[in-house]
Amino acid sequence: MRKIISFTITILLLLAVIIWSVSAGSIKLGLFDLIHGLITGDNEEAAVIRDLRFPRIIVALLTGATLAVSGALLQAVLRNPLADAGVIGISSGAGFVSVLMVTIFPTVFFWMPMFSFLGGVLAFFLVYSLSWKSGLTPTRLLLVGVAINATFSGLGQSFNYRGSYAVTSVNQAISSIFTMKTWTDVHVLGLYGSIGLLLSLLVIPWCNVLALQDKTAGSLGMRVARTRIVISIIAVLLASVATAVGGLISFVGLLIPHITRLLVGSDHKLVIPFSMLAGALLVLAADTLGRTVVAPTEVPASIILTVIGGPFLVFMLRKWGREYGA
Repeated sequence: MRKIISFTITILLLLAVIIWSVSAGSIKLGLFDLIHGLITGDNEEAAVIRDLRFPRIIVALLTGATLAVSGALLQAVLRNPLADAGVIGISSGAGFVSVLMVTIFPTVFFWMPMFSFLGGVLAFFLVYSLSWKSGLTPTRLLLVGVAINATFSGLGQSFNYRGSYAVTSVNQAISSIFTMKTWTDVHVLGLYGSIGLLLSLLVIPWCNVLALQDKTAGSLGMRVARTRIVISIIAVLLASVATAVGGLISFVGLLIPHITRLLVGSDHKLVIPFSMLAGALLVLAADTLGRTVVAPTEVPASIILTVIGGPFLVFMLRKWGREYGA
């Protein structure tokens, strides 16, 4: 019953936030006028909402869903509740490589998610290899991830001083503000993100088996090392796509899976779908709050989520650090 209630409340909150996000802003239309304007096409305000506000909402929803599922997969693979694409440097690595490649080849914007994916894989490989020392511990993984994150973030920020138009355009594209997102961004994120989310549903049974000890999982016929690599690639793909279109956003993959397990349990048949819903809800709520609380100035969603996620990370380290070796 608690699981059903959790899903129901989350879905209702998500619908409420979507309605709030559609109606919030300098242009205000009633629901009937909006629907009529979208159908007939004779209302300029409805057209503005369709071309500017709707893409922004959809990008925020997809970004939240992909980041949350990415975090859930990484935590399943590493058996580490502190794993998150933003915290351990995957997102910053993805952002840096996408900036680098699109700066060199400015006409291939549609392939930014693939460039981001390569950067995410590079960052994950560095974190995993540098953290390994007769096994992985949450503290070592977190510290190495913070170092990799800082390195790639610094390299990415160095492009701000190049002064070229292409670099400026790319920096705007991967910023964590969802302003001026277009239907092209929706199509790109929708295509690559849908592939990653579909693959995440297919590996749910593997995630549940990985919760067991490696010897137990191996005795059940699973090739543990290969399974971890496959799930990690899916997680990196999701985080990289979200970074390429939605920008550098941390802590979604840390907050949502942990809250999800408290509400619906540890079975990934529920964790993955609930993380999609809750991640979409969190990022859209943060973005809508950021553009309305001090309007017309905007506060990036990443700042709001960092304010929430930073204390939450400290709380997790204090409460569960000894259990997980931190």
